[in-house]
Amino acid sequence: MSGLFDDFRSEFNKPNNTLVQLILINTIVFLLLLILKVVLTLGQTSGVYHLIVEQLRLPASLGTFIARPWTMITYFFTHEDVFHILFNMLFLYWFGRLIDEYLGNRRLVALYMLGGLAGGLAYMAIFNLLPYFHDQVADSGMMGASAAAFSVAVGASTLLPNYTFHLLFFGPVRIKYIAFFYIVLSLAQSIGPNAGGNLAHLGGALVGFVFVKLLQSGTDLGQPIYWVMDGWQGLFRKKPPVKVSYRQRSNASMSAGSYSAPASSSSVAMPDQDEIDAILDKISRSGYESLTREEKQKLFRASQRN
Repeated sequence: MSGLFDDFRSEFNKPNNTLVQLILINTIVFLLLLILKVVLTLGQTSGVYHLIVEQLRLPASLGTFIARPWTMITYFFTHEDVFHILFNMLFLYWFGRLIDEYLGNRRLVALYMLGGLAGGLAYMAIFNLLPYFHDQVADSGMMGASAAAFSVAVGASTLLPNYTFHLLFFGPVRIKYIAFFYIVLSLAQSIGPNAGGNLAHLGGALVGFVFVKLLQSGTDLGQPIYWVMDGWQGLFRKKPPVKVSYRQRSNASMSAGSYSAPASSSSVAMPDQDEIDAILDKISRSGYESLTREEKQKLFRASQRN
């Protein structure tokens, strides 16, 4: 068991491993809830388990949400059903790899977080504004990373619409068609038993599309997320040692070692035309999959030049 925890810890400490870290957070929360459910149910205190879940699930009721505002974030890291988390994490992994490689890990986090927030806001707005859902508001709640994963998937499909996944039984399929299929499926199920959840998917999908379109025109919606990330990392980053120098008559002057934040993994210098030509030649010979992470990010930077 200690080896498993060591593996988890090493994955969290690896640089540029954001996609795996997002998946691990979801998985750890799922496993903890599963263990609690088994233990508390056997101890005939399942009510305690349901109380814990309510603290993580996003309520449809505005009054309940005001008392538990943190659920706007916790809900998209929380799953109870094994197939629910399996599908969401596979979806996140397949499309998240493309965002990570082409745009960098910071923008992957921004897409995930903004998609989850947009899905939560859409869910609450729909339940409180549409008469069809009014009689369900008090007892309804949502959890799962579907809206966040949809944001990443649609973002990747907007960025690389003709990128191909090889699907079992179907063969090569362009990812824009995969994203379009799931958007239509969510829309078709918007009046079913999980209507709110499926409409939340569409909120996440909209954010993914708008995020990449604005990014291509030079506007990055993820700036607030990066600011929070930098502040959070700063809490745990070691401060540089303080250097003290003494002058005559014990006049001391202290100077802190200068610190410069590491460059974002998504920041790549604007390539020149020779570099772009070389990358395009490589694509024509071996396809997109042959490009390195840096080459993919340079290609995206070049697309922003105009």
